[in-house]
Amino acid sequence: MLILDTDVLTIIQRGSGAAYAQLAQRLDEATDEVVAVTIVSFEEQMRGWLACIAAAKTDEREIKGYARLRSFLEDFQTRPVVDYDAAAAAEYRRLRAQRVRIGAMDLKIAAITLVHRARLISRNLADFGKVPGLWVEDWTTPSGP
Repeated sequence: MLILDTDVLTIIQRGSGAAYAQLAQRLDEATDEVVAVTIVSFEEQMRGWLACIAAAKTDEREIKGYARLRSFLEDFQTRPVVDYDAAAAAEYRRLRAQRVRIGAMDLKIAAITLVHRARLISRNLADFGKVPGLWVEDWTTPSGP
């Protein structure tokens, strides 16, 4: 299983640029893999879109915000969403006890990935590289594995 981190999911949702082209090619080549996202990425993006709508000062911006929220919802319906369940929560607590120093949301994504023995696709190798045993790769650059 491949799990897309929020940062690469955003690249896919934008659908353009060199990073997108490289990522799309690698994902196309991974035909034998299930490509999933986490419920934590859903939360991160949902919070962002809700904040955008709440900050809208005009009808036009609010309408645009809701349209983008709709697109976001539709995108999440195109691939499996992996839950933050009891096993992931236990792994999260274990990583916290080891004093892995990355943000809470990233640590939850790492915990989900570890529990599922999956590979995380992310541009954030600096933080995720601090998580013992986590298989993480950046597929947005030609130099990626």
